[in-house]
Amino acid sequence: MKAKYLSHAIAMILLGAAAIAPAYAQHEHQHGSSAVQPVADVTFTLRTDISDGKLVFMGDKGAIAGTANPTLRVPAGAVVQINLVNGDGATHDLTLPDFNTKSNQINTKGASTAVVFKADKKGEFTYICSLPGHVAAGMIGKIIVGDGAVAAKPQGADVSRDPHEVGTPIGKRGPQKLTVNLETTEVTGQLMDGSTYKYWTFNSKVPGPFIRVRVGDEVTVNMANAKDSHMIHSVDFHAVTGPGGGAAVTQAAPGSTKSFTFKALNPGLYVYHCATPMVAQHISNGMYGMILVEPEGGLPKVDREFYVMQGELYTAQKHGAQGEQEFSLEKLLDEKPEHLIFNGTHSALTKTHRMEAKVGETVRIFFGVGGPNLTSSFHVIGEVFDRVYDQASLTSPPLTNVQTTTVAPGGATMVEFKVEAPGRYILVDHALSRMEKGLAGFLYVTGADQPDVFRTTSKPDASSGH
Repeated sequence: MKAKYLSHAIAMILLGAAAIAPAYAQHEHQHGSSAVQPVADVTFTLRTDISDGKLVFMGDKGAIAGTANPTLRVPAGAVVQINLVNGDGATHDLTLPDFNTKSNQINTKGASTAVVFKADKKGEFTYICSLPGHVAAGMIGKIIVGDGAVAAKPQGADVSRDPHEVGTPIGKRGPQKLTVNLETTEVTGQLMDGSTYKYWTFNSKVPGPFIRVRVGDEVTVNMANAKDSHMIHSVDFHAVTGPGGGAAVTQAAPGSTKSFTFKALNPGLYVYHCATPMVAQHISNGMYGMILVEPEGGLPKVDREFYVMQGELYTAQKHGAQGEQEFSLEKLLDEKPEHLIFNGTHSALTKTHRMEAKVGETVRIFFGVGGPNLTSSFHVIGEVFDRVYDQASLTSPPLTNVQTTTVAPGGATMVEFKVEAPGRYILVDHALSRMEKGLAGFLYVTGADQPDVFRTTSKPDASSGH
């Protein structure tokens, strides 16, 4: 039943207007729209329960799981989301008096709600259920903002791929002979705060390296499987014309190297991945990347280029659990991932790596879906794609003025857009429940305000004191 409860909580997405929980709309009225943002910095899930004869808020996920009325620790200034799931069938709400935040009431077992607020003052505060008698019955906990907030320590290697690593544009050079060296490794990496996962990778990062060649190039691929690997690995390039895209000749045991040479016949942006049974498991664990085959004369020059890939992880433990996460074959076959990620980890494009551009610059994103199962609806909140090279066809005229573009698993696209106003723009899959499972990235645009493009006209509520 817990999974059903969490599915309700996860559905509380921090976007939109009519679909947002009433408490969010209430807080926005009280504190002004600048107090919150579409992606929370800290998220907690609490479940109402009865413990030792008392009504309590029970921690439901992560480090607070199983703790009655857990102390919630958050950094000063953080945007905080607290999901509340009804676990006992009585009527409850979630109220933070010091932050003028109160959820709607939930009455039915399995129902859920959420509050979102900005922790804009330091100190020790309380969260309660405001129903008469419920505080006395035990429904009160602490939230500590500021110095008392303790961040989870990293436990694994950083496997996230820097989106700036896009290689050197080929320009107007002629065809050449090139060598690509790949090493398949099995690495315990940091998935999110307080949790790790045993990734399988190309060159110890997820996704694998961005490979950049020209149509007509002769490319030799050397694929070495690390000595300490436990699995056989291989590589299948969608850009390769030949048996298995190279997978038929690169099934490498631990400690061995396999090689092949291909000619890049078709310009485009292509996915590569491991193709050793079971293929879906190898891909899900992180074994995917992209190769760009530039057309003759190269791509038009832009100011910024970024490499972004979407992937899925299927873990036995629920999203938010602490410690080492283990692979779940059952969830993989059911196509029900616990984690969805850009560039390998939850924080790859929100905390670890910072994508930036300046007002007036043109941005190009090489975007692909490793998968192995889910189609992406790629979107940048607050931007319109000026050009979309649909299905990564670089020889077809691009689509123009596109809001969201569909990318299949094992597929790719190339989008370009001029950034015309400063701010933080959020990369998402517009199947927006996936944000709650880790799928978000930030593009920071700096520069002077552009009031002819975007300006704020509303004024904060004077009664709020902000």
